[in-house]
Amino acid sequence: MMTNLQGKVALVTGASRGAGRGIALELAKAGAYVYLTGRSFGAQQEGRRKGTVDSVINEILLSGGEGAAIRCDHTQDSQTESVVRQITEEQGRLDILVNNVWGGNELPIDSKPFWELPTEHWGNMFDAGVRAQLMTNYYAIPLMRSSQDSGGLIIHTTYWDRYKYIGNLYYDLAKNALVRMSYGLSVELTADGIAVIPLSPGWMRTELVLESLGTDEARWQEVEELKSSESTAYIGRAVVALAADADKMALTGIPQQVGELAEKYGFTDIDGRRVPVFHVPE
Repeated sequence: MMTNLQGKVALVTGASRGAGRGIALELAKAGAYVYLTGRSFGAQQEGRRKGTVDSVINEILLSGGEGAAIRCDHTQDSQTESVVRQITEEQGRLDILVNNVWGGNELPIDSKPFWELPTEHWGNMFDAGVRAQLMTNYYAIPLMRSSQDSGGLIIHTTYWDRYKYIGNLYYDLAKNALVRMSYGLSVELTADGIAVIPLSPGWMRTELVLESLGTDEARWQEVEELKSSESTAYIGRAVVALAADADKMALTGIPQQVGELAEKYGFTDIDGRRVPVFHVPE
């Protein structure tokens, strides 16, 4: 299957670290011009987890890719609108939108009864997550609809395991809200030929996960808990495969899991493994 995205323009929100970084890098490797947004910018800031939009765009440019980093707090609608305005002025089109912005990890996501959880989770997960993705769609979809050729793609990164309860009520609500948002938009955008797909990774080795287990990407295989984990490039390769699939409208509105897409499209993780789907423990 061809994965050449030359001539395509992509926007990846929340791309400083984690899944966003992995997706942005893989889209650029496939030839897309990638805009990436995030609140972390400039040189590495003391006390902050590794990764800024500037460090990611530098990785893209040094590897021969093309793109631009834009500082954006997606809880501020005017900043989100400004991002889309810049893409419109510079490119006049948007082919791939990856809604990955997420503020839900500001507090530990504990598996406790709802009444024992801090209510601050709502703002972190819904204002800086669900609503931020909603408003990115609001400003970006008119530009995507005006692009001259069909075959557009909107991705919502989420977590989904056939509607099993995830264990934290706020997290479960937020992630399933993104699944439902994708479905509703898929219905509204069918006539435009724009596929809208909620995409669920498995046990990802994000910077937060590696830090919490006292390791890094070079030494993760020494940690038993990470034996079945996947790199953030794995979800990036899933996005590339979907973007390149001429028949992706057959999947619109349907939640997809990265492990199953690896089987469907034949891609592997960076270590050559085809990591199976991670399932919520019964």
